[in-house]
Amino acid sequence: MSVLVLVLAVSAACCLGFGFVLQQDAAQRAPLSDFLSPRLLLDLMKVPLWLGGIALMVAGMVLGAIALGQGEISLVEPLLATNLLFALALSRRRTKQSLGRQGWAGLALLAGGVTTFILAGEPRGGHAVTDPVRHWLIIGVMVGIALLLTWYAKRFRLSAAPTLLALAAGLLYGVQDALTRVSGQRFAAGGLAEVLTGWQPYAVLVLGVTGLVLVQSAFETAPLRMSLPALTAAQPLAGIICGVGFLGDRLRTDTGALAWQAAGLAAIVAGIVLLGMHPAMPRGSGEPERVRDLQPR
Repeated sequence: MSVLVLVLAVSAACCLGFGFVLQQDAAQRAPLSDFLSPRLLLDLMKVPLWLGGIALMVAGMVLGAIALGQGEISLVEPLLATNLLFALALSRRRTKQSLGRQGWAGLALLAGGVTTFILAGEPRGGHAVTDPVRHWLIIGVMVGIALLLTWYAKRFRLSAAPTLLALAAGLLYGVQDALTRVSGQRFAAGGLAEVLTGWQPYAVLVLGVTGLVLVQSAFETAPLRMSLPALTAAQPLAGIICGVGFLGDRLRTDTGALAWQAAGLAAIVAGIVLLGMHPAMPRGSGEPERVRDLQPR
């Protein structure tokens, strides 16, 4: 594993984690009438704290894009999942809450899971799949599931809506990361003209804006612990599926390696859930009332 890729991915995770905390702190004060509406972004643009969180997120996405250009998505995505560690660190500093057994267990599971998956899978590059059917099939499934989750959250307005929206956003961000890597490859092959003549950069923009609306809607309706774990878990899983499915990433496929990879991914998800539900994570203001406002009347 390249040290440069490691530094870039962890730096990106740091920016993303800090940015998510600041965004949620601002979004929780937004009017619920903006739920799942682009107006939400227009209202939040007037809040300096949110703009700071977005600036950190953009910095994280840029660093992540550079990391994706240098390494395989199956390697970078698990490292990006450590953004939850940095989100917890900032939240813990603000709340003065100790880590306790839950925090240390979550930290160990997340860090150990990332390490196990990378060591067992040994992600490496290969030849990208040229069959467009596989590209569109995998992307279509990911986007379709995201749309279904969003429809369900909007249609039924359940208390689980923030988690469903975060899952949907995570899937979109995973696809966005894959297409970002494709755009980087096109740039390396033919420069800016080659990038702009492809559909991938425009899809990256659409996915990014759509994911942002979903995330901010989740942030405004519930505390961070109900959304960030789902977002953090879904993104690397979607990215790894895209990486192996059509970007040519290769992982070890012998029985022992697959078992350890599965165990690593399970540990990552378990660690994310434990850290996301840690008492240090922001609770939000008036959260019971805001969640009740989402219930059908």
